[in-house]
Amino acid sequence: MATVDDKAPPAALAPDALRRSLGKRSIVLVGMMGAGKSTVGRRLAARLGLPFIDADNEIEAAAGMTIPEIFAAHGEASFRDGERRVIERLLGEGPQVLATGGGAYMNAETRARIAEAGISVWLKADLDVLIKRVRKRPNRPLLQTPDPEKTLRGLIDLRYPIYAEAAITVISRDAPHEAVVEDIIRRVSAFLQSPAGRA
Repeated sequence: MATVDDKAPPAALAPDALRRSLGKRSIVLVGMMGAGKSTVGRRLAARLGLPFIDADNEIEAAAGMTIPEIFAAHGEASFRDGERRVIERLLGEGPQVLATGGGAYMNAETRARIAEAGISVWLKADLDVLIKRVRKRPNRPLLQTPDPEKTLRGLIDLRYPIYAEAAITVISRDAPHEAVVEDIIRRVSAFLQSPAGRA
């Protein structure tokens, strides 16, 4: 017998209705490196007819350097300051699908700005999924350590309680990217039809 908890969520909005409901807000993907923010974000943006913006690419363009070069030349603190400023600018250019770097959401000012100008979606992935994915890209500055898996585990312990503040959580798993895109569209649709999403 169905209970209140079994009630089906509202149907996913059609792309044009979802865009209208967003107004100028962006869908902002947050989560760990390897969670699929860029890969899934591109497909999500294409489905919704929105621009896709990768904050890391914008940071590199603004600095005229790659992220590993910024870390090497100026350190993480300088990178994080530039990241905060770039995301602040990008949030004023919505609606769009915006993929942020793994550490961006850790900044309280950035979290507050995302809450004002966007809908945060945490792509949550288990450690084993992340390890498998990040091994394919050996240029991640924070993993240039003797034990990348231990480093990643430490970052998860530090970051997941903060990522949990996102408006929406979607599990990033070993499944076709389109399945994760569908999950995001359903969850964003439900959020937009809720009192919080209409505020």
